[in-house]
Amino acid sequence: MNICRFAIVHNFLRKTASGNANRRAFAKMVDAKLDAVPVVEIDEGIFKYVLIKVYAKEQADGTEPSKLIVRGFDRAQWHSDIYDEVSSSLMGLGLETECLGGGRIENRSDLKQIKVYGYSQGYGKADHLETRRLLLTKYPDHNISCSDEGY
Repeated sequence: MNICRFAIVHNFLRKTASGNANRRAFAKMVDAKLDAVPVVEIDEGIFKYVLIKVYAKEQADGTEPSKLIVRGFDRAQWHSDIYDEVSSSLMGLGLETECLGGGRIENRSDLKQIKVYGYSQGYGKADHLETRRLLLTKYPDHNISCSDEGY
């Protein structure tokens, strides 16, 4: 009887350990997709930008990995043009997105200055201080200021 119990427990532990390894491998793949998304992609000059929260698939433990990103393109006429482009490309990777607001950025790399200001009529005002924090990850040597003035 003891041998049977030992065999059952051993088999259970082997399957559980194997299942946990598979879950960890899957979590690493999901995290790798999320980690591969650049935090900041902006153009030079003056343009509209959006602050986006990117979500990976919900994990087995109920957590939902996420990160914030900033996108701003001179070619975009509307904030929604930026969000639609970015969300479509990330959806192709199996990632979900949520627009947290927008504004404008004036990026003067020649002067090492970036100004974050304004708002989006469609998405509301992004958290400019959070946007500044994210911009500093790519432009640590720039003077980055925030303002609620202007459109």
